[in-house]
Amino acid sequence: MTAKTFLKSLQVAAIAGVSYYAGTVIERKQILQEIHHNDKTGSLHGISEKLTAKPCLPIFGTISAATLVPADNTSQPALEYRKLSRISEIMKYGYPGMDQILSYSDFVVSYDRRNRVPHWVFEHITPESVRSNNNVDRSKCNFTPDPNVHPFFRADNSDYKRSGFDRGHMAAAGNHRIEQKHCDETFYLSNMAPQVGEGFNRDSWNRLERYVRKLTKDHPNVYICTGPLYLPRKEDDGKMYIKYQVLGANTVAVPTHFFKVIVAETPDKQLKMEAYVMPNQKIADETPLQVFQVRPEVIERAAGLLFFTNIQRTKLASINGKKV
Repeated sequence: MTAKTFLKSLQVAAIAGVSYYAGTVIERKQILQEIHHNDKTGSLHGISEKLTAKPCLPIFGTISAATLVPADNTSQPALEYRKLSRISEIMKYGYPGMDQILSYSDFVVSYDRRNRVPHWVFEHITPESVRSNNNVDRSKCNFTPDPNVHPFFRADNSDYKRSGFDRGHMAAAGNHRIEQKHCDETFYLSNMAPQVGEGFNRDSWNRLERYVRKLTKDHPNVYICTGPLYLPRKEDDGKMYIKYQVLGANTVAVPTHFFKVIVAETPDKQLKMEAYVMPNQKIADETPLQVFQVRPEVIERAAGLLFFTNIQRTKLASINGKKV
């Protein structure tokens, strides 16, 4: 290549680079002007597509690979920004995994499209969020297929009908009492998994949920990750198999077990972790919850997840009540 040709190539590259940079600056300026204009007029309509999160491209420092629930047209201008801030608060200590993230007003779901149940659901509860609120009525909530999930991968109420299983909440409705909308969203079927009703969902699992809410009496912040497990069992031939039932036309998987991993923050900012695994079967009422405590790494290996990765385990005050 001659010196003259090289210089021409360099000029073309320089012009292209300057043009790209100028275009980026102008586009960003236009978006900011549009945001400012819509804030004044009381509407964020028209910029939602520009602010839609794409896989691995967080917006304004928010989560990656997020599918945001569409904003209500009657909502206040700052709703989306408030929601993004809330999601950051819920996921303060890290994501267990990043598969099909669905973010709602007061909890976050990683949805398992193959099994039509969550991989995990994350919550952050406080004394305020679990306090009784006469303006929030659970009886007004309806189990609903999640419109944010592609129709190919949704669970439907018909899948559970006459199956013998309850639609078991992963994010418990009782944990979300600040607004009716928060409670309503926990009834999306993307937040459900089939659970044995009598002796489990309505009894032992419910006791675990109530225990977690009770933690807020002494802990201003409680973070909870909940989800299903499919654990192997040795069959008569001496080999290990993972077997589970499926329900309905959409083949909704029935987990063999469920887990909860909890981090509770004390008033002096110490962090305590507890981890539980319960079999999806009838459990005697007198069985204490401590029987189901396991090391968190046992769940991590079984579920293929990593919990609270922004916390060093050695910095925890305790795990399952034992000092670290």
